[in-house]
Amino acid sequence: MSETETVTRLWTPDGFREEEWSHAEDAQALAGNQRVILPLAVFLDLDDATRAAAADRIGVHVLPGEALDALLPFLSQVSLISLGFPAFNDGRSYSKAELLRSRHGYGGTIRASGDVLIDQIPLMIRTGFSEFEVTNETALSRLGEGRVGGIPFHYQPAAKAGDCGAGYSWRRRPAA
Repeated sequence: MSETETVTRLWTPDGFREEEWSHAEDAQALAGNQRVILPLAVFLDLDDATRAAAADRIGVHVLPGEALDALLPFLSQVSLISLGFPAFNDGRSYSKAELLRSRHGYGGTIRASGDVLIDQIPLMIRTGFSEFEVTNETALSRLGEGRVGGIPFHYQPAAKAGDCGAGYSWRRRPAA
């Protein structure tokens, strides 16, 4: 591997794991038996029979500027939703993860894809993300050491509820 190649590793709160999915640009990737993450527009262009036949191996990648509305009727047919972070300072996908979990009841995998930094991961988990494609060297190193970080107190509730108990919102602590 050359110095310019980026290493992407898949991390979950249980640690690093092997990648089972691949990103594809068109529906031809469905010809095999592999699990494929398709862009939202490509997924929406699939016919109902194709979508149903490959439901357990189709994921959808949604960019920050794309609305979730068109995807909502198909949530029960999607195993994984990948939400894009083209830059660390673009937080629109946080809102999408929160909406998918709390308002739309999506119980499948929500993945953060793109520029994922170590200091963002605790909030991403709270807003509903369950796995992360990590390329940042600092993030990879700290995650490998088990140093996720985060702040133990929260002012507001989130998709992943903390152990609120009785008390004021500013005393909320995450579940152990």
